[in-house]
Amino acid sequence: MGTMRPSKTHTAGEALRYMENAKGLLKAAVIEDNIYLDKKPVREAFGTAYLAVLEAINEVLIKKGLTTKELPKSVDGYRVALQKYVSVNNGKLLREFENLYETLHIGGYYRGLFKGVPLVKEAMKEADNFIEKILP
Repeated sequence: MGTMRPSKTHTAGEALRYMENAKGLLKAAVIEDNIYLDKKPVREAFGTAYLAVLEAINEVLIKKGLTTKELPKSVDGYRVALQKYVSVNNGKLLREFENLYETLHIGGYYRGLFKGVPLVKEAMKEADNFIEKILP
């Protein structure tokens, strides 16, 4: 573990900036009958929200003393890092991450399964809540 150094790729507030970008993508999307008509901006929003979650975890790990080179490179790496550094005695946080991974990354971004406005908004809210929970 190295000393904490500012990084151009992992800065404080980056997770919040990503979440704002995700919400902006949704604001520009056309809605009819409570359904997003074009799934491309919805998929992009889900992908960006997932990146926001990862950036929040990265920020916490850097504050715990990891260098940018030591940050996780895969979802399995994030699971291990969460268990080791963030949720040592809190399995709930790891379950929330798993849910966000499956919802945001797999279902929303990768497969494009969600287009109902309430579902999309709930997923974004869960990402926001996770980020607020782990960031000081």
